Amino acid sequence: MPISPSIIPGVVTRGYQQWTRDAELGMQNLLAHGLRSLLTMLGMIFGVAAVVAMLSIGAGARQKVMALIEQMGVHNLIVQAKETTEWQAHQKIRKISPGLTFEDYRVVLADIDNVAASTPRKSMTPTKTIPKAQQDIPTVYGVQPSYLLIAGLHLLDGRFFGQEDEDKGAPVCVLGITARWSLFGDSNPIGKYVKVNDQWFRVIGVVSPQLSAPAETPGVPSADSNNLIYIPLNAAILRLEDSYSDVRDEIDGIYLNLNQNADMTSAARVVRAILDTSHHGANDFSVIVPAELLAEQKRTENLFNAVMVAIASISLVVGGIGIMNIMLASVSERTREIGLRRAVGAKQSDIVRQFVVEAATISFVGGSVGIVFGFLMSRLIAWLAGWSTIVTASSIALAFLVSISVGLVFGIYPAMKAARLDPVDAIRHE
Repeated sequence: MPISPSIIPGVVTRGYQQWTRDAELGMQNLLAHGLRSLLTMLGMIFGVAAVVAMLSIGAGARQKVMALIEQMGVHNLIVQAKETTEWQAHQKIRKISPGLTFEDYRVVLADIDNVAASTPRKSMTPTKTIPKAQQDIPTVYGVQPSYLLIAGLHLLDGRFFGQEDEDKGAPVCVLGITARWSLFGDSNPIGKYVKVNDQWFRVIGVVSPQLSAPAETPGVPSADSNNLIYIPLNAAILRLEDSYSDVRDEIDGIYLNLNQNADMTSAARVVRAILDTSHHGANDFSVIVPAELLAEQKRTENLFNAVMVAIASISLVVGGIGIMNIMLASVSERTREIGLRRAVGAKQSDIVRQFVVEAATISFVGGSVGIVFGFLMSRLIAWLAGWSTIVTASSIALAFLVSISVGLVFGIYPAMKAARLDPVDAIRHE
């Protein structure tokens, strides 16, 4: 016989009312034993807080590293010379390798397809500057005008040097934001002059702030990206030298910006092969591929998150054991009540639902408090340690769902035990 459609809403309403009534009874029972309920919830509270806090630390670190790698340019390929200023080590390397040279740059350009922009780099750290630097002396980068596009620089003031400045080796410079404050303080540096060693350069621009990598970030250059002075490459070669110039490579970096459809891994393999051949396997250079670093960082991030969640989940399991323990005690205390309910017509499913709802209520309240506590912990860690922490919606949802699931799983056995009690023996229980 088909079920009348008018019956379905009534069944749904009665089911909803039963769950609501059991939830209210569960809350009343928790409030009636406030201290015991709080102690039971502590496992859930600390477990959820640990998951949220640990994932927030991982998310903060990940965001910073991802931003650094993306700032390097996912379509860029960077060659860095491994220079030494120690004379004997330099002589040993020079017996087999000429170091990084303009010839390497030209050969790489000729053999790599889809190059949108490129520039060699010649860098040095001067021994003195005028005005005197108030912090660490800025590093000088001699690059071509295309570096503006390759590095994704944005100008805060003034302009970047152009091809005419490069062709003439013009004594002009652009300052990173840290170099600008270190050399000129509050005053506007545009149009003023900076003396680098024995050469004067006119300031024509200031670059907006950039992220700088900490020294321990694998694969990412650790130089302060803001404490830089950019000058035309020809100016660096023709105008600047220091006591270590004789033991430095002709150039110390090559930047390639490839088109979006280029295969970065294949291009890096070709560059390594070219330089290994010309440097006779001296291993005096490194090839940095930000796209590969980005992919590796994502894999590391997934592993880190999995480990952190696994560690933090131990607290949740301990909390679940606490819930099972207290629910078993509750079944023992309320044996007579269970017998009376069964005697007046309650089904086994009603008893199961009652105790499962109570266990879920403990998990729900404990999880909610744990989320708040975890958020406060992440803020405290950020404040005390100076780390970047980010509480994401996914970490909150994960911690909350796991806490509810643990509560339900560990509440089922006590609920089943309560439902299987014999009503006659339960009523007689003292």
